[in-house]
Order: sequence, then structure tokens, then C-alpha cells
Amino acid sequence: MEADGLTHTLDFQLDIREGDPSLLTDGTLESRRVVNEIFRLDKEGWDWDDIEDAVVDRSDHVQNTTQRLVAKATTALREYYGDEDHDYGRPNNNVREPFPIRMNHGEGYDLSLDGDTNDIHFRVSALKHNHVRGVLTGSPDHVEQLQTALQDEDDEWRVGTAEVVPVDGGHELHVNVTRTTADVAPKEDAQTVVGVDINEDCVALAVLDEDDIIASVIIDYTRIKERRHEFFTIRKRMQQNGQTAFETVLQDREKRYVHDQLHKISHGVVEWVSQFENPIMVFEDLTDMREDIEYGTRMNRRLHSLPFAKLRSYITYKAAWEGIPSDAVDPEYTSQECPRTECEHRVRANRRGKRFKCVVCGCQDHADRGAGISIAKKWMSKEERNVPLLKILPGFQQVRREASGRVDRPTATPSLVGGHQTESGAGVLR
Repeated sequence: MEADGLTHTLDFQLDIREGDPSLLTDGTLESRRVVNEIFRLDKEGWDWDDIEDAVVDRSDHVQNTTQRLVAKATTALREYYGDEDHDYGRPNNNVREPFPIRMNHGEGYDLSLDGDTNDIHFRVSALKHNHVRGVLTGSPDHVEQLQTALQDEDDEWRVGTAEVVPVDGGHELHVNVTRTTADVAPKEDAQTVVGVDINEDCVALAVLDEDDIIASVIIDYTRIKERRHEFFTIRKRMQQNGQTAFETVLQDREKRYVHDQLHKISHGVVEWVSQFENPIMVFEDLTDMREDIEYGTRMNRRLHSLPFAKLRSYITYKAAWEGIPSDAVDPEYTSQECPRTECEHRVRANRRGKRFKCVVCGCQDHADRGAGISIAKKWMSKEERNVPLLKILPGFQQVRREASGRVDRPTATPSLVGGHQTESGAGVLR
């Protein structure tokens, strides 16, 4: 099955060989000035078409780069106007931090492949009439993908927009590459079913075939929830003390932090799933979650502590890039149902936080892993597949993600024999 327009962002370091590197700093500061001006004019009530004409005329960037910045800023404004809760507040027009230079390939920046060395050469217009040139360096995987796209003669690949992004005192080039036709395996060909249970503090994955449960893992990311609570607390105190000057700076930092962490989590999820034969990833369909439930203030903040839909979106498009299909099932009772096929008793009393113990058969499990199993089984039943009996649940891996990106070897829990689970530790996924 072909999927249209699967886009991947590739990250590269810049080995600058011509031009002053400080031009990139100047360019990112000019990008910030342009974005601030867009937010200011919107706040003053300008029509968006008039805003674009005004900022393009005044910008020190080339016209197309300025237009890309306008598009990005107006996207942020649309999100603000379309969000009834206004979680992150109105985009601020007084931020001083550098902003990425956003460019179209062949206009604001250009890439070419050296026929002799296979090096990828770049040219970036940091400002009007001011360029930097050099060679891109990066992970072998990203370099190979970009080389493939630049060599393509059959219109199967497209090199799209890129951003010069300030990183650790320097700059990186983040390039969007699209496979215009990517092969995603038909769900009918799936031989392993991966139930995915996304929670505010972890994602649980349970892999089943028609005979048994093959493997399972719980990726813990409680640090995201903690960091968002820290941001929330700081903003609240600033508001109470009337110190709102840096509130938007904090909001931007929070957005960037969450965005970065969700990409790392989704990459880890897809990498783990890719080891299994012809997998399909199955999620809970939470489309109507907000409409069906009346939330209090505290619960609403808990649900917003992790953007569930965004994480699922990142996982599914990264999976599609690897040819892995995705599907969804009705979420009803998945967190309350006993994972043992012979029992499948459903009652709220089965679950107490992260602990699951069936009140009928006594089966014990990690509640989120059990939900992942129920999701996979529900899909297999829907597709009229043979649902495994699952009399005994094997152990699972539990890893914890932290900010540095390092991965410590996870600890596998012992098998659940006769419905009893022994205690075990957890590895660290940083």
C-alpha cells in the first residue's frame, strides 16, 4: 500500500568553509524580529495579507524566507485562536531569543552532492546578499537518506523546507525530506500485533501473534510531566506577582522541550517495534475523549500534561516511514479488562493506579501493559484473527526516559506464573 508524502526531518551539523559563521546568529535574530513584528501587527488588528506585505518589505531576509516565517507565525496564531483553553497563551511580540531561519530548497538554501566525494555541500542565505557555504555532517543514517533524496531522478523523493536552528552555542540545519510514495504494508499482512497504550507518564507496548504474547515493554517518561508541572508552577507564580514579561519565553521553552521529548519517545517506540515480523501498531481511538467526558480543572490539567494525539501522530508517521501500518480500536474497558483470554472480566475494581489484579481470577499485571494486551486482542477479534489464550503472562521490560538521550539496559520482569508477579527494577532510557 502506498502512502502519500511521508516527511522526515533530518538533522545536520554545519562545517562552514566560506562566510562568517556569525551571519547565522544575525539571521536568527532577524527571524525573531520578523516573527515579533507579525505578532505585534496581529495584536493591533491588522489583516494577515497586509501583515505579510509589510514584513516582507521591511525584512533583511530574502523574500521567500520571510514568507516562510510569516507562514510559521500565522500557524501559531491559528493554533492560539483555535484553542479554547489557550494553554500556552497568546504569542508574544517581545521575545528576544533567536528564532530559526526557515527556507525553501533552491531559494533560501541549496544542497548539492559532490560527485567525487559524495559530500553534501550547502549554501545558506543568512541575510540578503550574505551567504555561508560548507559541508553537512551528521549521523550516517541521516546523511544516507539525504544523499538518496539528492540523487533521485524518478521524483520519489523531495527535499523541502529547512531551518537553521541555534543549538548549544552553534547552529544546525534541519532538513525536511519527503518520500512522495512510500510503501506501507497492508494491515491484512500483519503477523504481529502491537497494542499501544499511551498514558500521561508512560507508553506500554504489548506484542502478540495468534499463538501467544511475544514481548512487551513500558517506556516511562514521568520527567515530562514533572517538567511541565514545574513550568506551570513558575508561570502561576509570575502571574500572581505581576511578573509576566518572561512568561512567553517560558511557554516557548516548554513547547520546545515537549516537542523534542515526544520525537525522542516516538523514535524509540518505532525502533523497538521494528524488530518484529510484519508488525501493525494498534492504538485506542480517543477522538471523542474530550466531548464524551466532563472534566474538572485538575483532571483537565492532567490530560494536558502530555499531548496524547501529538505523540500518537509522531509514532504513526515514523512507523509509516518504516513501512509499518497503524490502526485503532474502541477504547472501552481496555484498562479494566483482565488480559487472560479465559477470563476477560471487566470491572473498575480490577485496577488500582498502575496495579492490576483481577477480582475474579486473581491475575496480576502492570495495568498499562495489561491495557496494551487488551488493545491488541480487541484488534485481533475485530479482524477475525485467532486470539491467543494467554494463560500465563510473561515478564516485561520497563525503561525510563530522561533528557540526555542515553539508554541503560532495561530490566526484564519475571514471568507472571499463576497470576503472581515478583518485584523488579527498571532500566533508564535518557
